[in-house]
Amino acid sequence: MFSGSIPALVTPFDSSGAFDEAAFRDLVEWQIAEGSSGLVACGTTGEAATLTKDEHFEVVRVCVDQAKGRVPVIAGAGSNDTRVAATNLVAAKDAGADAALMVPPYYNRPGQEGIFRHFEALAADTPLPIILYNVPGRTVTDILPATVIRIVQAFPAVFVGIKDASGVLPRVTQHRLALGSGFAQLSGNDDLALAYNALGGTGCISVTANAAPRLCAEFQAACARGDHDAALALHDRLYALHDAMFVDASPGPVKYAMTRVRPGFPPHLRLPMTPAGDAATTAVDEGLATAGIA
Repeated sequence: MFSGSIPALVTPFDSSGAFDEAAFRDLVEWQIAEGSSGLVACGTTGEAATLTKDEHFEVVRVCVDQAKGRVPVIAGAGSNDTRVAATNLVAAKDAGADAALMVPPYYNRPGQEGIFRHFEALAADTPLPIILYNVPGRTVTDILPATVIRIVQAFPAVFVGIKDASGVLPRVTQHRLALGSGFAQLSGNDDLALAYNALGGTGCISVTANAAPRLCAEFQAACARGDHDAALALHDRLYALHDAMFVDASPGPVKYAMTRVRPGFPPHLRLPMTPAGDAATTAVDEGLATAGIA
């Protein structure tokens, strides 16, 4: 079962805009050394939307190669075209990923039946287990709890967890009561991870963990052992940094944070994403100071 602190890794680019493999390998190594329990390559924070398909799965391959089986690697693989999503699952498997992270179809906005049929079609031939990724704020498509439950109950060996970035906390209980504790529930919101875990969540696919991997890992470990006081103290210590990650469009703030905690880390983003503005960099600086890591 996927659990603990799982960073949604940024993808470093050099000054020409090309994938910076050396910087990415260094990031993966540091994340593992700091206690991250898994890695997501080419998720939203990894600027997957601006990667070509070849680049996308090269980033996944490099992540897998550097991790060397020490932690599981989850590859972003979603698409709003069911056929493309199916080919992405094969490419993720070929790149060595342990699981795939799959958003529901975006832009064309299927209804709940269309969402179910999309995942039903993927389940028929998937070479990897799938973690559902519900992020209505980006996809404008919400996998309602009844549909999550329907998907997982129909294909329990395929759909092993969910990254829930809906921000609707009662869903943790709804999913758990229907699907049991063996279904991995991962928060997609760092600032809600304490409450999410208290309701039965098993971890977080995190933006903040890029820049604060050890503290995020310690927070998740405290939650797992039921040490509420320690978890609350770490939550409070990290809260300003969690908030700073979204003062400007992500991943601008987190890439700025990386330059603060990993001097020399490339700050570059691909258009249409732009560097964090003054308000965001100030918030990140203050969050890092409050967390005691820069």
